[in-house]
This record gives sequence, structure tokens and C-alpha cells, in this order.
Amino acid sequence: MTLPLILIVLVLVVALAALAWVHLSYRQRRPSRPTSTSGGRRRILFPFVAYALSPQALDAALRLARAEDATLVPVFLARVSLHLPLDTPLPRQSAIAIGLQEAIEHRATKFGIPVDARIERGRTHRHAFRLTIDHERFDRIVIAAAQHGGTGFDPDDVAWLLANAPGEIVVLRPDKDEHLGPPPPRRPRRTRRTRATRARERSERARAAV
Repeated sequence: MTLPLILIVLVLVVALAALAWVHLSYRQRRPSRPTSTSGGRRRILFPFVAYALSPQALDAALRLARAEDATLVPVFLARVSLHLPLDTPLPRQSAIAIGLQEAIEHRATKFGIPVDARIERGRTHRHAFRLTIDHERFDRIVIAAAQHGGTGFDPDDVAWLLANAPGEIVVLRPDKDEHLGPPPPRRPRRTRRTRATRARERSERARAAV
């Protein structure tokens, strides 16, 4: 192998090593949180906790979603005790979450907003919130601050969120201490056959009484 050929090979090796180093550095600098909007419809994150679903904050999130043609992502933050595995079944909290998410979907239907509901577990509400931020893709967060010291996101939670969460954050403190619950169950519709059957039964009872 001649000297010029050896020099050419060395230059190629150095160039490839430099390209590999640049590529690795770029990958390490990229944000790992999936908050980019470059892959479809915008998403508005709406975290809430048990017994603290504010209809005012929900309506604000729905109005934003309608204005931006976005999907609402309501996330129920479930607390798991330290002495239990993080993936342990939580029947009581699951029942509450399902009821509240049904209420959200019922309200979102009036706005024509698609809903992509979630449940996130954590040792505390803040821990569950942090896991949500790490796992979900979103463009904006809308939360309701606790009203009159009640359940919900207190000032410390709001301050933590502003310091740690990426993207746009909307904090709304409702002026009324109201909570949204699950929609009432639908009453079965009476069919003509049912009404006719009941009329026949009343007629038979009347004849029997005579």
C-alpha cells in the first residue's frame, strides 16, 4: 500500500469518526419528552384528581380545544400507597375515574371535541403528574387550582408545574367551588308495546275487581 493511499484511508476514518460523534451529540441534545406537535392533531392535557373536577376549568379547556381543533386528553391522577406495588388494582379510584371521564366525554360531545382519556398512577398526585408529562405528547396543559384550600392542585403543585413542565400552561382558579360528577344514568325509553302491555294489565285488573 503506497503512502498516498494510506493517507486517504486515514482521512476517511477520521471523517467517519467525526460524523459519528456529531450524530451522537445531536441525539443526546434532543429533548426526550414527547411534547412535539409535529405529528398530527394538537393535544391539550387536562389533569384532574378525584372529587376535584372543575366544570369551569373543563369548559375552558374545551373552548381552547375547539378553537385550535385539538384533542382533549383528560388524565386522572391516581395515588398508590407506598406499601403497595405501583401497578396494584385500585377498584375504588378506578370507579371514580370512569365516572368522571364519562362526565368529561358527555360534556365534550356538546363541544364536538374528541377525547383521549388516560389514567396515570403515582405515589403522589405530583408524581403521577410527572409521569404523565414524561409519557404523553401534548401542546398545552390546562389545570384548575384548588379553590379555597380544597382538593386539587395547590400553589406548591402549580409552582412545581411551572418550573418543570414544558410547553404552554394555563392555570385557572374557578370563582365557584363546584365539582362535576358523572352524568345521570339514562332511563330506558318506553316502547309502544310496553304501554300497550301496561294498558292491558290495568284493564285486566279492573275486570277482576268487578
